[in-house]
Amino acid sequence: MFALLSFILAAPLLTTAEQSGFTTTGRYQEVEALCAGFAQKYPGRVRCFDFGTTPEGRKMKALALSQDGVLDSKSAKQKQRPVLFVEGGIHAGEIDGKDAGFWLLPDLLDGKVAAGALGRVTLLFVPVFNVDGHERFGKNHRPNQRGPEEMGWRTTAQNLNLNRDWSKADAPEMRAMLKLINEWDPAVLVDLHVTDGAKFQHDVAVLVEPILAGPVPLFGVAKALSQQLHADLRKGGHLSIDRFYPAFEKDDDPSSGFAMGVAPPRLSSPYWALRNRIGILVETHAWKPYKERVKATRDVLEALLAHADDARAWRDAGLAIDEQGRASAGRRFVLAWDNDDSKEKIDFLGYHYERVASEVSGATWTKYDETKPEVWKVPLLTGVKPIASATAPQAGYVVPAPYAGVIGERLALHGIRFSTIGKSQSVSADVYKATSADFGAKSYEGHQTLRVKGAWERRERAIEKGAIFVPVNQDRARLLVHLLEPEAPDSYLAWGFFNASFEQKEYMEPYVAEEEARKMLAASSALKAEFEKKLFDDTKFRNDPEARLDFFYRRHPTWDQRLGEYPVLRVDIAP
Repeated sequence: MFALLSFILAAPLLTTAEQSGFTTTGRYQEVEALCAGFAQKYPGRVRCFDFGTTPEGRKMKALALSQDGVLDSKSAKQKQRPVLFVEGGIHAGEIDGKDAGFWLLPDLLDGKVAAGALGRVTLLFVPVFNVDGHERFGKNHRPNQRGPEEMGWRTTAQNLNLNRDWSKADAPEMRAMLKLINEWDPAVLVDLHVTDGAKFQHDVAVLVEPILAGPVPLFGVAKALSQQLHADLRKGGHLSIDRFYPAFEKDDDPSSGFAMGVAPPRLSSPYWALRNRIGILVETHAWKPYKERVKATRDVLEALLAHADDARAWRDAGLAIDEQGRASAGRRFVLAWDNDDSKEKIDFLGYHYERVASEVSGATWTKYDETKPEVWKVPLLTGVKPIASATAPQAGYVVPAPYAGVIGERLALHGIRFSTIGKSQSVSADVYKATSADFGAKSYEGHQTLRVKGAWERRERAIEKGAIFVPVNQDRARLLVHLLEPEAPDSYLAWGFFNASFEQKEYMEPYVAEEEARKMLAASSALKAEFEKKLFDDTKFRNDPEARLDFFYRRHPTWDQRLGEYPVLRVDIAP
């Protein structure tokens, strides 16, 4: 390590990518050496520091850059300095961001590009988020990507996809990242990726969130920033995509077109938008040569820094939404969106293709001819509609003591405030009762997911000492509602943290159920009529002995009345 650092300090701060003409990329040891090298070469303007340790024991590195020494979060807050956060390698096979960032830094620090920007913002740069995945190094890890010759792996050493982990925060790397951004509170988060998918001419997609759904004034400044970035990129010769992620509505079928949408907060940029800050997703096109992709990524970062004069407006818009969050009691929040029928025809720069029958798979597949550029005229779904929403409680949520540890830990990682309830008591609360609960058929990111439908009902409930109260009137109310409302797509319920509450534990033996059913029929003519009607109307029920006995068990006094109840309560008065 010392020898490598000495070599780098004695020479220009060049990456392996630059030295190889962007045919290869360096290992993580190079990140460590360059981080230290920049700090030594630019004292008082670059700080290199660790912010976490991976499961395999590697240090997670970050660089802070400022022209006037604002290199720690305390100084940034004291000087009200906007912070721009740039993160590469969340998917470590998509490593363009690491090399683009290190390529840009010397010119940025020497004032050759975005002159004066580092006097108006502090730049926080994490070259590689998924460090263990980066070191799972080899050829052909991305078969639908051109270069570099070797690269890292998509997921972590625990096989977790960090860009599905922002809301649930399982991975140690994500926990370290959330602590870092809680400390710095950046005005803008930039997440650097490479697309999967089809072959087309466009070289980069830059999506600025909130893009369709978001509060004023954050939505307004995000839209203006998006327009500025794309104007700069197109002026520089880039064929950029600004409104939608370039994935077909139907897999492998270009004619199906594209859709605009609002993604859930398991993903980086929508997560950041729910934290009331601007999120930018950058996706270079996988089939472009590595050098072109890295240049496109660098150009996006240059364009962002060139507008550093606007950074205070970006930050202030987020702070205004924080203020709105402090008055969220009783507000209606949309939890999930889907496309409506709105659409338009767009010109999309693709290549000639044929859809042919495959003798290998038996399906239809797409054959592209990159020697024949052409314009595709395809549909774009442009409108969205709410498909799930919730009204925030008047006071907040109560997470019962048995769940307070695991849920409280995660809420704290998101910077959400709560307090521990010091004495047992009875409260009037809204209790969510599911009428349907559908468990995921297979594991997803290490979880069995759960989707529920139901309603909140007012009940008296005992809460025990050690429960936590989470007030809804706080800066991150929008994120809080997404995490604790049961029907939100990335709620803790949806991720399976409360699955046991929807599993039947107690039961009645069939011979007992037979006896009890006869007693119940004899005691209630209304129940007898209900049973007979169901036998007559429902053939499936009539032919299912287990369902027929369950009919009586669910109406028996010993039935578990709390089966299907979500343990988290909503309250109008703080306990």
